[in-house]
Amino acid sequence: MRLFLGHSPRIALDATYSIGDELSGVGLYSSEILWGLAAAHPETHFDFAYRPHRFFRAQSLPSNVRRRLLAEPLGPRSATLFHGLNQRLPHIPLRRAVVTFHDLFVMTGEYSTPEFRARFAAQAREAADRADAIIAVSAFTRGQAVSLLGVDPAKVQVVHHGTRKLDFPPGVHREKVILNVGAIQKRKNIARLVEAFETVDTAWKLVLAGASGYGADEILARIERSPAHDRISVLGYVSPSDLAAWYARAMIFAFPSLDEGFGMPILEAMSAEIPIVTSSRSALPEVAGDAALLVDPENVEALGHALRDLTQNRDLRQDLTRRGVARARLFTWEKAVRETWDVYRKLLG
Repeated sequence: MRLFLGHSPRIALDATYSIGDELSGVGLYSSEILWGLAAAHPETHFDFAYRPHRFFRAQSLPSNVRRRLLAEPLGPRSATLFHGLNQRLPHIPLRRAVVTFHDLFVMTGEYSTPEFRARFAAQAREAADRADAIIAVSAFTRGQAVSLLGVDPAKVQVVHHGTRKLDFPPGVHREKVILNVGAIQKRKNIARLVEAFETVDTAWKLVLAGASGYGADEILARIERSPAHDRISVLGYVSPSDLAAWYARAMIFAFPSLDEGFGMPILEAMSAEIPIVTSSRSALPEVAGDAALLVDPENVEALGHALRDLTQNRDLRQDLTRRGVARARLFTWEKAVRETWDVYRKLLG
């Protein structure tokens, strides 16, 4: 059904982050929204705009999509609406603009260099000022946009992420593995996770799946010094198929991050039927609901206690697993695409 009266709109989106060999959370979000919108609305013309370093890597596109170069000041100026998928907008004239904010922890925590923080903050403020509508991936991020950027709350719509569909291999037996998925970086709180893991029975292993990020050297040195270092595996980036295999093998999922705008791995672990311990701050309680153990991420004793509870209490693991499977079903990319389209419709219809 055509939702825009008078003409068929042309909607442009910054597709840059959907291309790459090791997609981040923003990359996964971009890919799901781009392809979901194109499939759900074949009557609409879309421009997938790529910045120069990704333009020539773009894949084959649906029939209602054309590839455009986004090389400021060049870009899809004639589009009815432009959607920046990573909290920034290009420096070109835009008829209508939407921007997605994933998180603003760069502005509130020591998780990056001062230079990066300054550049990020300037881009975020400019995007918030220029956008006609803002999509926040969680109520927590919406609150940050309002408090840190002075955005009118009426301008911000919450659209949660969906659950990534991973191909979990059948017939894999669970092992005494505590799995963490995410970059090896300060914000992910890996050093405290390692310290808490040292209090767990020695039959258990800790597996860290994720590329290195800010502060990785210090964290890796802490792991090397750990009395449990021979039970800790640092895998680096793993492919979706290998990640699915680890989700199928692990018996516990630990995600004690200090700051998250959403927390996609929480939903992946839930759909993989793994009980979860995660943080009681940022967007994680919003995503986890009553389907995880929530702890203060800076309290190593509390984190260790939660890990020991999960390793020792089969009934608790089964209860959290049941709750998690049900909760993950509430978060779908189809719903995210539909709610994103509603933002467009309200702006243009």
